[in-house]
Amino acid sequence: MELEVKQTALPVMAGSAGKKMSLMEKLEILSDAAKYDVSCSSSGVGRKGDGTGIGNTVAAGICHSFGADGRCISLLKILFTNECIYDCKYCINRKSNDVPRASFTPDEVCELTIQFYRRNYIEGLFLSSGIINNPTYTMELIYEAVYKLRTMYRFQGYIHVKAIPGADPMIIQRLGLLADRMSVNLELPTADGLSRLAPNKHRKSILTPMRQIQTGITQHKDEIAVYKHAASFVPAGQSTQMIVGATPESDYQVMMVAENLYKKFDLKRVYYSAFVSVNEDKELPALPGGPPLLREHRLYQADWLLRFYGFEANELLSEQKPNFNILLDPKADWALRHLELFPVEINRADYQTILRVPGIGVKSAQRILRARRNGNLNFEDLKKIGVTLKRALFFITCSGKMMYPTKIEEDYITRNLISNEKKLPFDKDGLTYRQLSLFDDDMVMQWNQAVSG
Repeated sequence: MELEVKQTALPVMAGSAGKKMSLMEKLEILSDAAKYDVSCSSSGVGRKGDGTGIGNTVAAGICHSFGADGRCISLLKILFTNECIYDCKYCINRKSNDVPRASFTPDEVCELTIQFYRRNYIEGLFLSSGIINNPTYTMELIYEAVYKLRTMYRFQGYIHVKAIPGADPMIIQRLGLLADRMSVNLELPTADGLSRLAPNKHRKSILTPMRQIQTGITQHKDEIAVYKHAASFVPAGQSTQMIVGATPESDYQVMMVAENLYKKFDLKRVYYSAFVSVNEDKELPALPGGPPLLREHRLYQADWLLRFYGFEANELLSEQKPNFNILLDPKADWALRHLELFPVEINRADYQTILRVPGIGVKSAQRILRARRNGNLNFEDLKKIGVTLKRALFFITCSGKMMYPTKIEEDYITRNLISNEKKLPFDKDGLTYRQLSLFDDDMVMQWNQAVSG
């Protein structure tokens, strides 16, 4: 199939020097500029194509690939523009930076999405943006792109759109009827950090559209329950992102903020983005060891415990213990501080108790409950079920017996758990921050052949 790319006029600006850019030049700038936003993975949503358009979204969600640090790379992830009227100190696209600037037109966003989809590079679109003129004007451009993609281009695949704080609520409402997921970035964990590093942004203006999206989702779910053919509103829910390491908040503060967002705004996901130093500024911390990716990893592990394991933030951390152990995952660390609750008898314990055993996940816990209906389980059974025995063996018994003679002592178990780890999740020495690019060798070759042909 030969790739056709239309060259359309720029909406507002061309480039830094005012020259007209090709679509490929814009794509290279605006895909690279989007790489620091990690809240882009897809989520399951059951809207299927109706046979009249292109694409669909199945209940299992988008098929996606991940880099070594867990970032999703399956969506066409771009900014509408990297022009911005704001001057956030941590952002590469802040207005005071001398970087190449570019802007798409709505038609260019549509063409890129369709052509990438047809060539099987992506299965959906993640569209964010800098701010041109004002939030409402920018959201109008984004809405035009998504509206055309859904109607003129008949694209029925996954679309994730950023809602820009301060934009007219009516535009956010209209976008919510077209997008699968929307997100509003919290940016930084606390209002103090936001006022120091992003003086143009305010916590209230961020939480307002977040609340609007939450209300819209709830109302439309109620309507669908009564009228099956009622329009869906952001069916895959909303998410947000916090940058960690740019401001001095502890892990405890970050997790308390995340917990409140889940409880008060019904968020599907909170994403944690390790601060990447891209600007020279006295307000920003020095990072001689590179981005704090191990800290980010621990926050994601703890986030999983909040969402699926019944933990609360103040169980995992406290003001007296404000940060996670870098050597142990948060669940194992919690268990070691509560050895009075162990060992757990696998053949009698309830589901929530089994979930708290290190080495036992949600699926394994469910399998244990089903399997023990047929008789008592032993350690070989647990291994077949999927339990990670090298961690769990210190915390469980089967029919009153432990797998090996084991001391229920913190130091002893800690030494064994650490020795069981092959290596830390991230190698601190020589750590580099790398996002996969749309412009890797094979893709560049195919694009060039298609455009030139």
